[in-house]
Amino acid sequence: MNTINQVVVRIAAERIISGGLNPKTEKVYIIDDITNQEYRIAVEDYILKNTEGI
Repeated sequence: MNTINQVVVRIAAERIISGGLNPKTEKVYIIDDITNQEYRIAVEDYILKNTEGI
């Protein structure tokens, strides 16, 4: 099992929440850009915990 880097999770989640750019594609960062399943789940959880109204 890999260790999830919470700093990476926070950065990715904040970019998604704010409509920021994916540094690899230079397009708006979306959850589907995250291909590692463990990170995707961690980012989804972060967004759910840190977004009002969800």
